[in-house]
Amino acid sequence: MSEAPAILAEGLVKTYGTTTALAGLDLTVPAGTVYGLLGPNGAGKTTAVRVFSTLLRPNRGRAQVLGHDVVTEATQVRRMIGLTGQYAALDEYLTGRANLVMIGQLSRLTADAARRRADEMLERFDLTEAAGRAVKTYSGGIRRRLDLAASLIGYPSVLFLDEPTTGLDPNARAMTWEIVRGLADSGTTLLLTTQYLDEADQLAGRIAVIDGGTVIAEGTPDQLKSSVGGEHLEVALAGGANVEAAIVAVKPYAAGSIQADEDGRRLSVPVVAAEGLTTRVVRALDRAGVPVRSARIAATRSMSAASVGRTCRVCPPARRLSSSGRPVAIS
Repeated sequence: MSEAPAILAEGLVKTYGTTTALAGLDLTVPAGTVYGLLGPNGAGKTTAVRVFSTLLRPNRGRAQVLGHDVVTEATQVRRMIGLTGQYAALDEYLTGRANLVMIGQLSRLTADAARRRADEMLERFDLTEAAGRAVKTYSGGIRRRLDLAASLIGYPSVLFLDEPTTGLDPNARAMTWEIVRGLADSGTTLLLTTQYLDEADQLAGRIAVIDGGTVIAEGTPDQLKSSVGGEHLEVALAGGANVEAAIVAVKPYAAGSIQADEDGRRLSVPVVAAEGLTTRVVRALDRAGVPVRSARIAATRSMSAASVGRTCRVCPPARRLSSSGRPVAIS
């Protein structure tokens, strides 16, 4: 008898007036795994997380977390999960330690237990030195680490990470990745949403590509990357531009290895296409002091998450990849 999944969704539908955010979402996340939910803005990733974490009620379909229905057994679900949203949910005027103690007590820990757990999390996430300062003085990276620590205060068995590296610089992003890997090694089930293929590739054992509120492809990162072609952002640098600084500036937006031509005047960046991406990359280069002549999205034969979505939209509504990488029907 196979182990029950940590997260299960069957035919989830969520609408806001005439807008359909989830259009029959089916998802199965095995216990003890890191599962990536990959898709562009507006695909339905955050709505799905909000349903799984009992913050939204679906219009139709059902969802379970560790065997408990998110609608009829919401209280039990909340006691077993943690949630880190796109933006840190912290009290700006409290210290880092006070935030963790408060969340511990809200999680029904005793005052002493909440203080012990807070100190444990501060040490685990290398936050001891910052613990006595108000959160409003923290950098984005420290806020994210504190937010992750807060989500673990109540000893969750399942942790939802909704685009956890949004807005972080490359160093803070890399540190967040290391924290997530550590959580995975401890046996926590993680559902990670992201727009970045490289992030899903680095962290998740399996990935579901979501678009239009439904899963359009599912498999291991290697299976998805080998299934279709993709896109690159071609960046032409002005004369005298610092190539190394340019690569550092665009790395957070890359979905793979960045290639520079022989004279260092042109970068080819595999990307997850999204609205405004080119503008954000150019602004990042400008902040780094790197002059740019042009930047444009170009089709290539390599892989990006956007190309997975476009290719699968002309396929059946959803497909799952077998161990050989071949699509098979989802029952």
